[in-house]
Amino acid sequence: MRRVAVLGATGSIGASALDVVARHPDRFRASVLAAHRKVDELAALCARFRPELAVIADPALLPALQERLAAAGVPTAAAAGAEGLRAAAAGEHCDTVIAAIVGAAGLPSTLAAARAGKRLLLANKEAVVMAGPLLAEALKQGGGELIPIDSEHNAIFQCLPPARADLAAAGVRRVVLTASGGPFRGRRREALAAVTPEQACAHPNWVMGRKISVDSATLMNKGLEVIEAHWLFGARPEQIEVVVHPQSIVHSLVEYADGSTLAQLGNPDMRTALAHALAWPQRVDSGVAALDLVALGRLEFEAPDRATFRCLDLAYRALAAGGTAPVVLNAANEIAVAAFLDGTLPFLAIPELIEATLEAMPPEPVADLAGVIHADLTAREQAQRMMRRAFC
Repeated sequence: MRRVAVLGATGSIGASALDVVARHPDRFRASVLAAHRKVDELAALCARFRPELAVIADPALLPALQERLAAAGVPTAAAAGAEGLRAAAAGEHCDTVIAAIVGAAGLPSTLAAARAGKRLLLANKEAVVMAGPLLAEALKQGGGELIPIDSEHNAIFQCLPPARADLAAAGVRRVVLTASGGPFRGRRREALAAVTPEQACAHPNWVMGRKISVDSATLMNKGLEVIEAHWLFGARPEQIEVVVHPQSIVHSLVEYADGSTLAQLGNPDMRTALAHALAWPQRVDSGVAALDLVALGRLEFEAPDRATFRCLDLAYRALAAGGTAPVVLNAANEIAVAAFLDGTLPFLAIPELIEATLEAMPPEPVADLAGVIHADLTAREQAQRMMRRAFC
């Protein structure tokens, strides 16, 4: 019986994870549930799954969570804040942690789970982008295992041989990340000047949160995944390619030196990757329908439009620069996306603000978590100043 902590339980990934858990009560138990501010939703999930611990990220909401749990007669303990999240991820209530907290906020609890030797199911790509070396060291210290649950990286995980430490020794030539192209695939730059947050969040294939939906629309999501693939699999930047695949059926591919290319295919549903990671190395039913290739009819692939969607190249640039450059990239992107969603920054200004912030902050070595957090906060302040001065 795997005892699973779902960090980000009220989000889309959390909902998919809990659906898989509920299908296999003999194999999985949701022992820890955590959310950001959605007290009522978290309490409702606790009433259904009866976890040992519930954590609300906003400490001010702890009394409300305790009241909801008591009113529902749920004997779940409650905790709050960043320290509560870290303790839950590293503590005795779970052996498996699904890290699905959005953005930089998920970094401390992800590192804590890795150091504690948990099976880490990673959906928070920012943890790898910001602190790839620190995460690798934490996994080494803890002796646990990391299985990515982003559909693209989970696909690569499935297509690689069991010994993944040395891609060259395994005969791997390159890894290929597929991108849907987002809601604006095929549009030229001039057609995107007046797009709205609602249009950017209308992903054609996946049901996702607003921030990651905008990242998909700008191709920054794919850029972050390039950096993630470097740290997860030891792939050099020139070994990582991105192709647009609008059907989102081929989730990624691995090309070998003998000319073979292995791909993982499936309907676009996060439950496939979650079921794989929860049960690995076994397989269980995810609730996802079988793929009907005849009904699908065709699979299409094309090169990404890097001139229109510049965030992809900015991510490659940050990866090549190394050090804190990916931290700056991620921080500036979070500021830019939040401003776009608030209606204070045009869509086309997102890559402009990110590029300006990168140019204003030369990369420094990544030594420890404190340095990463300092670079993150400094980059956010820099991006906000530049946005107020130049873009608003």
